[in-house]
Amino acid sequence: MIREIKLAGKYLDQPLLLSKFKKAVPPLFIGGSALYTAKKVYEAPEDKKKHTAINTGAVLTATVASALAAPKIASKIIGKTYEKYCAKDIIKNNTKIVDEFLSKQKVSEKTENVLQKAKSKILSFKDIKFLDKELTKTKEGTKVYKEILPEPDNITSKDIKNEIGRLSIIGFIPVAGGIAGGLAGEQMTDKKITKEHLGNRIKEGAYQYLANIFLCNIGAGIALAGLEKANVHSKSARALGMIGGIVTTGIIGGSTIANFIGKKVINPIFDGKTKEERKKESLNSERTPEVLDICLHSDDIATIAVMSGLKWIEPTLPILYGISGYRAGIGYRNGKKYNELNTNA
Repeated sequence: MIREIKLAGKYLDQPLLLSKFKKAVPPLFIGGSALYTAKKVYEAPEDKKKHTAINTGAVLTATVASALAAPKIASKIIGKTYEKYCAKDIIKNNTKIVDEFLSKQKVSEKTENVLQKAKSKILSFKDIKFLDKELTKTKEGTKVYKEILPEPDNITSKDIKNEIGRLSIIGFIPVAGGIAGGLAGEQMTDKKITKEHLGNRIKEGAYQYLANIFLCNIGAGIALAGLEKANVHSKSARALGMIGGIVTTGIIGGSTIANFIGKKVINPIFDGKTKEERKKESLNSERTPEVLDICLHSDDIATIAVMSGLKWIEPTLPILYGISGYRAGIGYRNGKKYNELNTNA
């Protein structure tokens, strides 16, 4: 079973597959956002359709644009260049590796056919399973196998700080972009940005970033650093440890910390209430975790995968973090009508 999971990771981490997947994400993200905007406009009352189109369109345009730009911006800030997965370069590299190997080693006809396929095509799971069995019998074969189907990077304690920083920046940019888009949409439709709506966008942005992104990254990073110090290198043990760190600091603590900041720091600036009125409100009076919030922790799977050295999840990060950006852009608060941007109630 463990071998099957490892081979599945090999299949998903194929450079050519990553190249195609990465190229497909922008049009999928943009197309999905356009369809969602059309859906919101269709559902809106007749007199609110234009308002909804402008507001939802502004939020999603800013969120999508910032989310897609975020990985490049993060890499520049961190000062580390990450693989671009250019299909042309991958094919050239694979062709050279396979041709050199076959010129020196005698293999079965089936093995040669699969290796020829590996030059320029995505291998099936069956192909990879076959190569794993056939090529790893010799030192030379194992070397070629690992070159055309790279092993996951083994992230060490030295890399953790950079990875946490990079993932946190990739998550922050679409949240900030969503808020900017929401404010732009309100300015275009209502001509005036209310303190209430501004406050709710900032509070939701803080909630999304702290509870669903930053603190989860911190938890995973602390757990990974601890495991590294304890000399634990098992992929499964590292993954389980990071899950524990995410649950502790992000899922359990993140919501409380985000709501505390909203209540103690952001509310006094925007809500116009007295201290006595605020004291009567519970910490989670405006924002409690919902099913979608739990689902948004699917980006924590991305965190675990990336910190475990797997690459297949990385192209989806803009979409996963973009959902948080959208919710920040509409200033989501539990049960509030104006969350949908169809009314100003």
